[in-house]
Amino acid sequence: MIPIEERFLRPSVMGVVNVTPDSFSDGGLHLDPDVAAAAARRMVEDGAAIVDIGGESTRPGSAGVSVEEELQRVVPVLDRLCGEVPLSIDTSKASVARAALERGAILVNDVTALRSDPELADVVAASGAYLCLMHMQGEPRTMQEEPRYDDVAQEVASFLEGRMRFAVAHGISQERICLDPGIGFGKTVAHNLELVRRLDVLLALGRPVLVGFSRKSSLRSLTGSDDLLGASVAAAVAAFERGATILRVHDVKPHVDALTVAAAVA
Repeated sequence: MIPIEERFLRPSVMGVVNVTPDSFSDGGLHLDPDVAAAAARRMVEDGAAIVDIGGESTRPGSAGVSVEEELQRVVPVLDRLCGEVPLSIDTSKASVARAALERGAILVNDVTALRSDPELADVVAASGAYLCLMHMQGEPRTMQEEPRYDDVAQEVASFLEGRMRFAVAHGISQERICLDPGIGFGKTVAHNLELVRRLDVLLALGRPVLVGFSRKSSLRSLTGSDDLLGASVAAAVAAFERGATILRVHDVKPHVDALTVAAAVA
């Protein structure tokens, strides 16, 4: 597999399809596997470089689901797509990752950065898949209860550097890894803005960076509006201009258009 920075050129858009009843943005919209698969196909037609399929909500305050429940949600979608579009699996469970990789997924997106399931690193290593390591302070159920940092950019970078060393020690090539600062995962509005503003601190680790600011509540706090499309696009463009490679978004076409223009004038 070619290095991740060659597979995903700047800027690349990752579309989001949550096969859940309770995700903060699109929960319940894609519970029907046919609807979810159609949404994934449409995102690729609209310019997404990859589509992230998730069967467990990680919104603030959410509780986890069993391996069996997560498999029941995502496997029918993966089976309908049959590898016809580039897919990522948003999971922290080795069994779910294995099932997705067997069905053509090329990237494992783990919000716990290989801390949740001791078998996941070996699954990724054996598959040769790409891996995204994300920073999260605490866990989804508690992560927004007064998150604190002395220097959020440096602390996130230090954490991700350590998790990258862990992944490499378990046989995952560094060339297959990208890093995600975890916007909204145990951060205040100020923390989220600081992470984008100082993305260079994370880029200094030498790996492509993925940013997912789309429809996050921080944008509502800034704008006072429930219509977060414009704010989401602005955040994605700001992250790209500061060096992000992959932008994880819910509304693919407007993000692709905006990032195409931003790249043309960069």
